[in-house]
Amino acid sequence: QVQLAESGGGSVQAGGSLRLACDVSRYTLSRTCMGWFRQAPGKEREGVASISAGGTTDYTDSVKGRFTISQDNLKNLVYLQMDNLEPEDTATYYCAANKRVPSSCRSWLLSARTDEINWGQGTQVTVSS
Repeated sequence: QVQLAESGGGSVQAGGSLRLACDVSRYTLSRTCMGWFRQAPGKEREGVASISAGGTTDYTDSVKGRFTISQDNLKNLVYLQMDNLEPEDTATYYCAANKRVPSSCRSWLLSARTDEINWGQGTQVTVSS
């Protein structure tokens, strides 16, 4: 059953920080890869960060050095720490998990194929200049 619940979105000025959290405690399907995707108005959904079951992380180039994905298996939470936020980061952010085991979590993240991803409901992040 697909139950991924995001929290932590909000509004912040450029240069600020936010931390998103995804509650996976009621997610009963495969979690080979967990990730965060985002969709800005008028743009396609894109992969932001992923983490494998073993802890390997990957990021899209635009957020490297600013965003950090992590997971707390005891609390069943996946986090996205976002620092030095830019107006271009404004989007709805979605927690996601793989539907089928991919060749790699990085390829899963960067392809952002809807048919390969189970989504949460999304949380809005707005960064003002």
